[in-house]
Amino acid sequence: QVQLVESGGGLVQAGGSLRLSCVASGRTFSRCNMGWFRQGSGKEREFVAAISSRGGSRDYADSVKGRFTITRDNAKNTVYLQMNSLKLEDTAVYYCAALRWENYINYIRPESYDSWGQGTQVTVSS
Repeated sequence: QVQLVESGGGLVQAGGSLRLSCVASGRTFSRCNMGWFRQGSGKEREFVAAISSRGGSRDYADSVKGRFTITRDNAKNTVYLQMNSLKLEDTAVYYCAALRWENYINYIRPESYDSWGQGTQVTVSS
């Protein structure tokens, strides 16, 4: 498994921006496909974005497409989530996760990931 630590969450007004970071250690990061999920209060954990090990493939939930961007820096063992035009409904705890296999498949399902960070709270206010 890989150890993951998220940071960058906070309180932001609607329409604002935040950038989340997730630093990895343990497994060779450059071989890890990574994802971001979020979980709002009383809701199930949902897929936000994913990126393949070398960054060549990126995918997004429809709800964030065009507003969020996932990137990675393998030299820094870090994956990022740039969030722009934030909405009230983006309020949630955001988690980064490492896909359990080296093929970039089934990245929308939480059970496809075997390592999770502790989460970082993002609160969007009106």
